[in-house]
Amino acid sequence: MFKKLLIANRGEIAMRILRACKDLEIETVAIYTNADERSMHVMFADEAHRLGDGTVTTAYLDIDEIVRICKETGAEALHPGYGFLAENEDFARRCEAEGIEFVGPSADLILKMGHKTEARDAMIDAGVPIIPGSTKGIETDEEAISMASEIGFPIILKAAAGGGGKGMRVCHSESEMIEYLPLTRQQAKNFFGNDLVYMEKYIERGRHIEVQILGDKHGNVIHAGERDCSIQRKHQKLIEETPSPGLSEEQRVAIGAAAVKAAEFVGYYSAGTVEFLLDEKSDFYFMEMNTRIQVEHTVSELLSGIDLIKAQILIAAGARLSYGQSDIQFRGHAIECRVNAEDASQGFMPSPGVIDHLHLPAGPGVRVDTHIYPGYEVSPYYDSMIAKVITWGEDRPAALSKMKRALREFRISGIETNIPFHLTVLEHGVFLDGTYSTRYLPEFFPALDG
Repeated sequence: MFKKLLIANRGEIAMRILRACKDLEIETVAIYTNADERSMHVMFADEAHRLGDGTVTTAYLDIDEIVRICKETGAEALHPGYGFLAENEDFARRCEAEGIEFVGPSADLILKMGHKTEARDAMIDAGVPIIPGSTKGIETDEEAISMASEIGFPIILKAAAGGGGKGMRVCHSESEMIEYLPLTRQQAKNFFGNDLVYMEKYIERGRHIEVQILGDKHGNVIHAGERDCSIQRKHQKLIEETPSPGLSEEQRVAIGAAAVKAAEFVGYYSAGTVEFLLDEKSDFYFMEMNTRIQVEHTVSELLSGIDLIKAQILIAAGARLSYGQSDIQFRGHAIECRVNAEDASQGFMPSPGVIDHLHLPAGPGVRVDTHIYPGYEVSPYYDSMIAKVITWGEDRPAALSKMKRALREFRISGIETNIPFHLTVLEHGVFLDGTYSTRYLPEFFPALDG
């Protein structure tokens, strides 16, 4: 087992990794910028190091500086969390070259599954169904027109090296597509350093279903259940739950098996997520694979009983999975609401500032993952998520009741949050009966989806 691990991230995921390390009795190294000097992960780590000059916007992406700190502190391993460099093939490869254990898959796996067209090709070979679309990048308008005429509008343009809902444009006509192609290429270049764009058939009222997988370095792969992530704004998830109310038990078994098949085919290890789109006929299609831990891993932990961060670290250290698929028993229902420093009534306008007062919810079946405290300053430079509220119940109604209670207990002043929006959704008929889709916001809250 590792003696020391560097946490190459910030915010709530840095605290989540830190706690897992403490449970495993691994010393922790935190890194931070000037904006994060008083962050909780800096206070609780065994040691903390400022990133270079502490530049807030780029420091967490500085591979040379992060590797330097890792080497100087003697950290044998590095956990990238999510976002920033978590799916950066160059970062993983640099860690490999420096003898630092990257807590995640290999650089080759990140490259293979992170490039969306290559991942689609791999899934075709694996026999996993994919959404109709291009199997290579679109170079010219003529290629786009030809492909769109073949699969039919609406279509969605996506960054081939993308993820996280960025670099995507839905097009309902040829003129829209020609207008959005250069814009999507530019977004892809800005976000991912690669302007290659591909096309898929856009399923308008689909459900976003993802399956949590774990694989070790010895060829063993299991899944830890599926999650429904269809409540989204501009492709950014807001509420996640498991099990999905949109799947039958037969479909649940099939989609879990497809995810394991996909991971086994590419020789995947570490935690990862295979993402699918469920159409209105209840057929599911592979969308992409995320080669990292995800924000919403928490609901899968509550249902499966697996500590996914600890599992990631153990796998990186060479351990075999100590359980097979038949050993995992899924119990009850879990829901996560992402609490963002945003004012939903003002079009989800960011609300940075100093937190004056804070009271976090608690009680049976309630979990809060956060890095905030009274006096903490929410920075305008990073993602607006400040907490995740997760509830578990013996069934969906029980989990929903606990979530509503927990959100009403969550008291915070000094900034605005999206908690009022969550409470509105949790009492909305379409959400309550579980028939929502990725079109939920534009259909029922169009003023908030702009």
